[in-house]
Amino acid sequence: MQLGTRWPARTTPPRAVPDVLHAQIAAVEGLIDERQFALQPTPSWTLTFLEGRAVAELDTGVIVTTDASGEVVVRHDEDDEFA
Repeated sequence: MQLGTRWPARTTPPRAVPDVLHAQIAAVEGLIDERQFALQPTPSWTLTFLEGRAVAELDTGVIVTTDASGEVVVRHDEDDEFA
């Protein structure tokens, strides 16, 4: 696994985040309850690369990545305490 970067939700993703993930990242952020943003700290995304594919994970356990065919996949980390 290659470590990428972190950035706060509802801000522009860093250049390292592939363009193909941007729309789904924005869609996930649009579903976050406004009350979540009143809490501190603001949820952040973590970008890593697994087997050459970008994986963006929000602190809440939502994961945005691509599958083997390049299609964007959104899922929830079942191991996350918020699941």
